[in-house]
Amino acid sequence: MNQDNILLITTDQQRFDTINAWGNPSIFTPHLNYLAAMGLSYRNCYASCPICVPSRTTIMTGRQGYESGVVSNDAHAAFMAECTRNRTTLPALLTDAGYQTCAKGKMHFEPARACYGFEQMKLPLDYMRGYDRKQNLARPKIHGIGECEMEPVISSVDTKDSITTWITDETIDFLETRDPTRPFFLWTSFTKPHPPFDPCRDFWALYDQIPMPEPVTGDWSETLERTPQGFLAGAYENTNMHLFGPAQIAASRRAYYACISQVDYALGRIFGALRENHLSENTWVIFTSDHGEMLGDHHMSQKNLFFEGSAHVPLLIVPPLSRKFSRNVCEYALTELADLYPTILSIAGLTPPLPVSGHNLLEPLPDHRIFFGDSLHTNFCVMEKGLKLVYCTTGGHSLLFDLSKDPMEQRDLSASPEYAGQKSRLWQLLLEYVRQYSPEVLTAQNTFLTKEAPRFPGDMPGRWFGFHYRDYSVDVFH
Repeated sequence: MNQDNILLITTDQQRFDTINAWGNPSIFTPHLNYLAAMGLSYRNCYASCPICVPSRTTIMTGRQGYESGVVSNDAHAAFMAECTRNRTTLPALLTDAGYQTCAKGKMHFEPARACYGFEQMKLPLDYMRGYDRKQNLARPKIHGIGECEMEPVISSVDTKDSITTWITDETIDFLETRDPTRPFFLWTSFTKPHPPFDPCRDFWALYDQIPMPEPVTGDWSETLERTPQGFLAGAYENTNMHLFGPAQIAASRRAYYACISQVDYALGRIFGALRENHLSENTWVIFTSDHGEMLGDHHMSQKNLFFEGSAHVPLLIVPPLSRKFSRNVCEYALTELADLYPTILSIAGLTPPLPVSGHNLLEPLPDHRIFFGDSLHTNFCVMEKGLKLVYCTTGGHSLLFDLSKDPMEQRDLSASPEYAGQKSRLWQLLLEYVRQYSPEVLTAQNTFLTKEAPRFPGDMPGRWFGFHYRDYSVDVFH
């Protein structure tokens, strides 16, 4: 068949500014640098719901979280089951078009073993089950740090026994044993750098003498006490990072960078397997992440938020070597994870069966685009022409940024007379989106339902640090 192969590679919780070729001099990413040199860098890609399950649902269906109602990790099974019955999930469409479809790594589906159109899946659950049967050889994740905690820790296994290596091995195994009479769609989904930040010792050692970038603060977040506390609620509930001193934050960043480098170095093996199996000539490689990580910026940690560290993700697309295509090109137009669905279908010669909000990235990008985001029906965002308005119903906080002048959101313009007109327009756009998709979060007077923000320093009613030991019903081992 003449159809191209498609390799989609995702990481989990990798923020946009963690690629050496994109200007970060503190991180080792030789193979992401290779992708940037060989293809297209989409420098302004965002997740419309920066949480694991909603982003993966968007990739699978082309539907934004606010469109499908999947704006949390709690429940997407009914929506995904309906899309699978209608054969509109990405792998179902590709399978029906003759592709061999396979997923290797974290899918975070509910239920965990639902394939939702894939012909074959291997999950982190399989990695953990395998090592349960050979504990005398290696015991992953016995360091005790949970799936949300930000404290750095060294992996309890060597690189050869790590989950990153296992996902890489599984990917290469597919490339070497695939059906050669069919094109393939392979989703390789790495679990890192999602916490625990537990790089293997040799990758931790790479950063021994490299200073880490300091976290960003702004005029609205000069101190933890002065930062709007509603935006910190998730961090207070799931992490201790707001308690860290500068040296501790640097250590956490070092471990985070080391996890990214461990994935990046593994990509070298995958790219070698593509070349050695004569697949580089007819395989598209797409790299992105489901969401980012605040990593101490503005005293915050984790995801869920629409600040740059959380919602802004890397996106790289490399066409087959045989295709005449522009290389080493940076595209600064606004793009979204929803764009992957129509783009991948276009590569396969297909069109989306239903109208989708995503744009085919292989066609000229629109000059004007409005981005809307809804996370947990709590954090909201609207962006237009470089202006970003974020709103949190916990505490009723709103902030306005001009990313063209202030790319790391250090100056709040929400009270600036100069920006009053633009703020009013963005606020009206936000209300229009919410009325259309989530009217239940509005009052009869067309204002947001709010709740009290936590009092400093983080008096959340309950805390959940992502503890997992042997629960094989959920695909959340990292």
